[in-house]
Amino acid sequence: MSSKALEDYLKIIYKLEDGGSADKGVQTSVIAERLAISQASVSNMIKKLADQGYVSYARYYGVSLNDSGRKIALNMIRKHRILEQYLVERLNYSWDEVDEEAEVLEHAISDKLANRMWDDLGQPTHDPHGAPIPSIDGELVKQDLTPLIGVPLNHRVQVKRIKNRSPEELRYLANIGLTTGVELLIKNVAPLNGPLLVEINGQDLHAIDYRLAMALLVTL
Repeated sequence: MSSKALEDYLKIIYKLEDGGSADKGVQTSVIAERLAISQASVSNMIKKLADQGYVSYARYYGVSLNDSGRKIALNMIRKHRILEQYLVERLNYSWDEVDEEAEVLEHAISDKLANRMWDDLGQPTHDPHGAPIPSIDGELVKQDLTPLIGVPLNHRVQVKRIKNRSPEELRYLANIGLTTGVELLIKNVAPLNGPLLVEINGQDLHAIDYRLAMALLVTL
C-alpha cells in the first residue's frame, strides 16, 4: 500500500465521519462512491488499514478511525488547507483552482514545509473556503454553523464556509460576489426544494440552487 493511498483513505474516512452519524461508522459503499472505485477494492484496503491499527471495522457498523488514523488524516487536512490558502494568497490562484493542486501537493510536502508556509501566511485559522485549519497538535475547532437552507425568510446572516463544491459552482459564487464574509438576506424560497432568492451585502439579488444553499454555512 502506497503512503498516498493510505493518506487518501484516512482523509476520506475522517471527512465522512465528520459529516455522518455519531453512533455509526462509515459504510464501505459510501467510501467507494467518493473515491469512484469498486466496493471490493475499498473492502480490501479497509482490511489492510485495520490490520495496521489505523481503523476499526464491524460489518453492520462500518469503518471508524482509530487514534493513529485520525492523526494522519488531520495532518493531511492541515497540509491541504494550508496549501489552498498559500496558493490563493501568495500565488494568486482563484479559490476554484486550489483543491486539485492541493490534492497533489499535500502528499509531497513535509510537516516542516507546511508549518513554514503557515507561519509565512500569518498562521491563518481557515482556508479560502472557510474550512478550519487543524492546529500543529492535530486539534480541529468545531464550527457552530447553519446551512443557508435552514435560515428563515428575511433573516440576515454571514457566510462563514462553503463546503465541498465543484470548481464551476465556486466560480459562479465568486462571479456573483458570494464569498466567505459576505452578508446574505433570504428574500424568497421556491417550493419543492427550489432555488433561494438572496440579497448579497444589501445590494444585488441572485438565485441559489437548493443543493448549493445546503453547502453555504452561515452564522445567524
